[in-house]
Amino acid sequence: MADLLARSSAVLTGKGGDTALRIAESAMCRDGRVMDLASFRRWFAELGLRTYTRTERVPLEEVEGWSSDPVTGNIGHRSGGFFTIEGLDVHIQDGPVPDWSQPIINQPEVGILGILVKEFDGVLHCLMQAKVEPGNCDGPQLSPTVQATRSNYTRVHRGKPIPYLEYFRDTARRRVITDVRQSEQGSAFHHKRNRNMVVEVTEDVELVDGFCWLTIGQLHRLLAVDDMVNMDARTVLSCLPVAHPGLASVLRPGADGFRSALVRSCDPDTPGIWSMGDVLSWITDVRSRTDVLIRRVPLNALPGWRRVDGRISHESGRFFDVIGVRVEASGREVSRWSQPMVEPHGMGVVAFLVKRIDGVLHVLVHARVEAGYVDVVELAPTVQCTPENYEVLPRSARPRFIGEVERAEPGQIRYDAVLSEEGGRFYHARNRYLIIETDLDTHVEHPDYRWLTVHQLGDLLRHSHYVNIQARSLIACLHSLSAGPGPA
Repeated sequence: MADLLARSSAVLTGKGGDTALRIAESAMCRDGRVMDLASFRRWFAELGLRTYTRTERVPLEEVEGWSSDPVTGNIGHRSGGFFTIEGLDVHIQDGPVPDWSQPIINQPEVGILGILVKEFDGVLHCLMQAKVEPGNCDGPQLSPTVQATRSNYTRVHRGKPIPYLEYFRDTARRRVITDVRQSEQGSAFHHKRNRNMVVEVTEDVELVDGFCWLTIGQLHRLLAVDDMVNMDARTVLSCLPVAHPGLASVLRPGADGFRSALVRSCDPDTPGIWSMGDVLSWITDVRSRTDVLIRRVPLNALPGWRRVDGRISHESGRFFDVIGVRVEASGREVSRWSQPMVEPHGMGVVAFLVKRIDGVLHVLVHARVEAGYVDVVELAPTVQCTPENYEVLPRSARPRFIGEVERAEPGQIRYDAVLSEEGGRFYHARNRYLIIETDLDTHVEHPDYRWLTVHQLGDLLRHSHYVNIQARSLIACLHSLSAGPGPA
């Protein structure tokens, strides 16, 4: 497996490994060759005035085109496409909460999340869309060039075609930089996967209204802005190949100790505490010793969950609700539709603890079990939780290292922004994303945590179902620190 990871990484970084250096050069280009950030802000503000979604909450019984099965209570669309809301019964032996039941989104389709890239004046630019979603808190967010489920791009909704889809459906004549299936939230989706793609073109590309070309450096600056770069864009950016021994010559960290340690962490020749073979063996061990029993069950038979007042809620008032919405939108393939959505309770905290070890930045990751994962366990952030939910759970369920996150001093916080989760399925779902430098003891005495380098995480991202979506968002945020501070 280690040899396969190495070969895959070599292929995706291109001949001579120049792709990683071209990505680094784009990361250093903060004002772009097509549009500077001041022009982008004006363009984005103007677009926000004429593209919108008006989302009205309605009872689940009034969600047009959707109905509940008379026997199971499961909620589905009359076309048989899109997704269903079903029930899940979970047993994790020796887990802090060994048994629970919950509603879950079952969306077996593999969607496409794709970013088109092209050089302008020798610098890679990404074609990004300012996309409005019914669950967004406030207007459009920057999304990939293509962000579509199979039901969307096969036009089950009978709407307009998706712009630029052909670049990702037919890649035979184009350079594919990244192409890997990745999971989504295992706490909300059952076995949900999307194809994360980056495709390079050299020919002229017609610019459709609502799209713009930005460098990776510009996107890195915008990642510091709350609710600006959406979840789907973050996961694709995290999958870019960035490991290269020559990064320091491009990123020029100088005397900045943190950036120097981060750049060294991206060097595939720099050893970590654990070898790649050790890391793969550890993940396999956690998956093998975790005894999980997961059963799909009728939605109307979930203990502790009630369908009242047009929504599905937990009797404690915690966790999340399943709600109905009616949507009017401009700038979308369809102008009106209705659907169920998941509305979380409270803002989450998603944090990496990082530490310089022998001059190399290491990230403390958690081998985390979630009910909807394809392969039981994926690597997650050090802390990933909604704190208020733990008020009704046993104290033993409280996340490890949450104290280190809550007590972090301002000087330890390297990244801090509130970012939205996917607005097509989640209603106003937001998490505070943090990267915190810690003096925590290197020898973490817990079998489900390990210190990994950034290039080791990058190696794992070449393959499916190793790194969860919250960690992928944080990896994109961590890379945004590589070129140093700059105004957004």
